[in-house]
Amino acid sequence: MSKKFLGYLLFFIALVMGFYYFLFRDNDMWKKKLSIISYVKPFHFTNQQGLPFTDRDLLGKVTVVEYFFTTCKGICPKMNTNMKAIYKEFEQEPNFMILSHTCNPETDSVPVLKRYADSLGGNPQKWVFVTGRKDSLYQMARTSYLLDDPKNSFEKIEDQFIHTQFFALVDKDGKVRGQIYDGLKKEELELLKRDVRTLLAEKSSSANFVNGIFNNNP
Repeated sequence: MSKKFLGYLLFFIALVMGFYYFLFRDNDMWKKKLSIISYVKPFHFTNQQGLPFTDRDLLGKVTVVEYFFTTCKGICPKMNTNMKAIYKEFEQEPNFMILSHTCNPETDSVPVLKRYADSLGGNPQKWVFVTGRKDSLYQMARTSYLLDDPKNSFEKIEDQFIHTQFFALVDKDGKVRGQIYDGLKKEELELLKRDVRTLLAEKSSSANFVNGIFNNNP
C-alpha cells in the first residue's frame, strides 16, 4: 500500500468521523442513558382542582411520582417534606412536574386533596394531586410505576392498601426510568435529583408518548 493511498484513506476516515460527529453531537444517542424499567399506561384521574388529569398531561414533562394519603401520620409527612425539597429544586423548570396519587380515595376527595396541596404551597400546575377509582389508582402503582407488588392485586380491592415510601421517575416520553427511589433516604433523593437533571436535558424522542401510549395521530 503506497503512502499516498494510505494518506487518502486516513483522510477519508477522518472526514466520515467528522461528518457523523457534527451530525449527531447534539443527539442523546451519544450519552449514557438511564435504564427503562416500565411504561406509563393510559389513565384518567381528577386533580385537586376538580379537573381531569390523564396520561396525556405528562407529555413533555419529567415527572416524579408518589403514592400517599392525607391522614397518614407515619411516613407520608416525611415523604412529602422530602418531595417539597425536590419541588423547590426544580420549581423554575418548565418541563418538570410532581404527580402525587392518593392511595385512600374514599377519604381523599378533591376538596381534601386541595387543602392538603395548598398546605404544601406548590403550584397546582407543577405539583398535581390526583384521586380516582381505587382499583385504577392501584393498578397504575403496580403495572406502570412498579411501586407495589402486582401480586397484591389478586386480593379483594376493598381489602387492599398501598403504603409505600418509594418514588418513580418518568421521562418526557412516558417511560419510567432509572430505578425506584426510596423517598426517605438522603442518598437516593440526591440520586433522584441527578437523574431528574439528566432527563430534563434529554430531548423528547417524538411529539407524543411511545410504546403505544400515544402516537403521532391527532
